[in-house]
Amino acid sequence: MNGYLKESNFMMVEEGFTTRDLLENLLVELGQVSDQQAFFVADLGDIVKKHLRFLKALPRVKPYFPVKCNGSEGVIRLLAELGAGFACTNKAEIACVQSIGVPADKIFYSSPCKQVAHIKYAASHGVQLMTFDNEVELSKVARSHPHARLLLGITADSSPSTHSNMMFGTTLESCRHLLETAKEQAVEVIGISFHLGSRGLEPQAFTQSVAAAQLAFEIGTELGYQMHLLDVGGGFPGTEDTRTRFEEIAAVINSALDLYFPDGCGVEIIATPGRYYITSAFTFAASITAREEVPVEQPGSDGMWDGGMDPPVCPSPTLSPLLAPLQRKSLAARRASPCPDHPSHSSSLQGPPEDTEDHIADGLELPELQVGDWLIFEDMGAYTIANSSLLGGCPQPQITYAMSRVAWKAVQFFQGKPPQTEDDRESVCAPLSCGWEMAETLCVTPVFTPASII
Repeated sequence: MNGYLKESNFMMVEEGFTTRDLLENLLVELGQVSDQQAFFVADLGDIVKKHLRFLKALPRVKPYFPVKCNGSEGVIRLLAELGAGFACTNKAEIACVQSIGVPADKIFYSSPCKQVAHIKYAASHGVQLMTFDNEVELSKVARSHPHARLLLGITADSSPSTHSNMMFGTTLESCRHLLETAKEQAVEVIGISFHLGSRGLEPQAFTQSVAAAQLAFEIGTELGYQMHLLDVGGGFPGTEDTRTRFEEIAAVINSALDLYFPDGCGVEIIATPGRYYITSAFTFAASITAREEVPVEQPGSDGMWDGGMDPPVCPSPTLSPLLAPLQRKSLAARRASPCPDHPSHSSSLQGPPEDTEDHIADGLELPELQVGDWLIFEDMGAYTIANSSLLGGCPQPQITYAMSRVAWKAVQFFQGKPPQTEDDRESVCAPLSCGWEMAETLCVTPVFTPASII
């Protein structure tokens, strides 16, 4: 074991104890001894399962988790324990992963737009791998971190609209000039990087980008660089309800790599999967702190309100003020499901009363909610854990980390620690290559709907 994650860092749950059970227990406890109004439950076993699935589907690709996607300590410790690297966008993220002992050679300073002070911080803390896609970034790195090892960020799309929308990555037409400029400034370029983002859900976009990367490699090699690293970015789905499954995308990537960077060519492949690893692992609970009934202006043909003399009302629950801007953005993308045992009302959710413009979602069909009721949102792991500056002084919602015993045994076995007892040996397949069959049963998935009510 690497020692990044210990049993004291999470709650151990037995087989059959679901996230739903844990949520209900926490809600009972909070109702008795705490005034906590929002919290997360993080199923670390789900991340273990995703990691094993990634290694199986993309055996040549090494994952570097983007810390900006979810920088919570339990997540960072688990992924470090599993041997993943980390993609950081600023010195705070670099400091975060190094504070638990992650070595500098497992950190990728992946931001395409870097502050000079942060570049110097990376240099002073041994972080060498970073990216650039224009002359300004190249000059900043050349002056502040002459020993950096750079990846040139490219885009396979050369259309003008790409750059007008502030998408990062230079075109193939500009690669030679940038690589020649890097040579003049004595900067070491070791490979190519691209990041598709949401375009990654179109598998053929990966093929196009890998092909473009191969052409850029040829230019770099021609100019005398030792090109040996390819970053295929992220864009992998974090849930199963997408039009393209992760395995389909992985199959396309493998085919493209076999064609343009065949095994044995000396090129190392990395990726920065964020949503893929973390989305489904987190569930968010938020309590209703206030409610307001708003008249719905729908008069009948005779001027009377439909249903009688009194106008109908539209409940407008207010969620906990602990919700950070990133969390509200994620919540707005969720839709709560109606409760079959109670009549539903057209409702809106909004943030704290002092911010009248903070609308989370409108037009939701919900039962009549009261102050103190809880809303539960699944798939809340990506871009929901805000740093203290975004919270505006409010405390971060509590995160309860949990992992099943079989998942913990898999982590130990993955790191080469042999099973200690006969029961352990029965629950963990050996050798490790048999672990893929086990991956699908590492943790019981939550049984409630994408957004349900307790």
